[in-house]
Amino acid sequence: MFKILEKKAAAHNVWKYVIAAPDVANKAQPGQFVVLRLHERGERIPISISDWDGDTGTITLIVQAVGHTTRQLAEMNAGDHILDLLGPLGKPAIIEPVGTVACVAGGVGTAIIYPEARRHQEVGNRVLTLVGARSLDHLFYLEELSAISERVMVATDDGSYGHKGFVTDLLRQLVNDGIHLDLVIAVGPIPMMQAVSELTKRHGIKTIVSLNPIMVDGTGMCGACRVRVGDEIRFCCIDGPEFDAHQVDFSSLLRRSHLYERSTDGCKSTGKVEEGCGGQCHK
Repeated sequence: MFKILEKKAAAHNVWKYVIAAPDVANKAQPGQFVVLRLHERGERIPISISDWDGDTGTITLIVQAVGHTTRQLAEMNAGDHILDLLGPLGKPAIIEPVGTVACVAGGVGTAIIYPEARRHQEVGNRVLTLVGARSLDHLFYLEELSAISERVMVATDDGSYGHKGFVTDLLRQLVNDGIHLDLVIAVGPIPMMQAVSELTKRHGIKTIVSLNPIMVDGTGMCGACRVRVGDEIRFCCIDGPEFDAHQVDFSSLLRRSHLYERSTDGCKSTGKVEEGCGGQCHK
């Protein structure tokens, strides 16, 4: 059993949980995730780790309440317990001094980009952070990102904060302004990551994406999270979740994300898999 120590509203329909999980907290690294199950009859869902503290033995999860299990989690409060929490899973992000890094996040992908941006700043890289969301009400972590970024740029669909349009517009602006980028990291809805990849490929900029497709066991046994990367089939849970964006077959990834789509309910970018995408999509 894993106790919820703190629950706060992070943004519209988005919740921040601080959970007692000392074994996970002592080993967690940027880019990794956990798989949790709320109760005996619950489904297993992957959630990216957005922060951790080895001294207090806690991890922080940012969860968008959009699917069956995440809505159940949204009804839980401090003092409640999660039955199972497995992690940290996935390969840690490779972070080393490279120069200037653009961290591009869409929706709740901000929760995943934050620990990576922080680590890039810690190793001496120049960090430029670009955040996209539906509206001002859907933004979070801007203060935290400002503390570790040289510059934070924001785009909202409705123009209620920052640039009116897509986060990829901001990346295009950096490139057009002649800012040299040594690395781009993109986390968010599949169409956004694909658009980032296409843009950076044209300019020869190394790009990494964090993929969170349909996932069941998180250990590579079920094969549900398979994705084509170059000429190989890879499993996001054990081979990723981070991959070379220019090698990812986004078309097949998007098709697989629609396998369980419901016509009357669910995310239009990732179908039923609001759970499996880590709540990243802001559409």
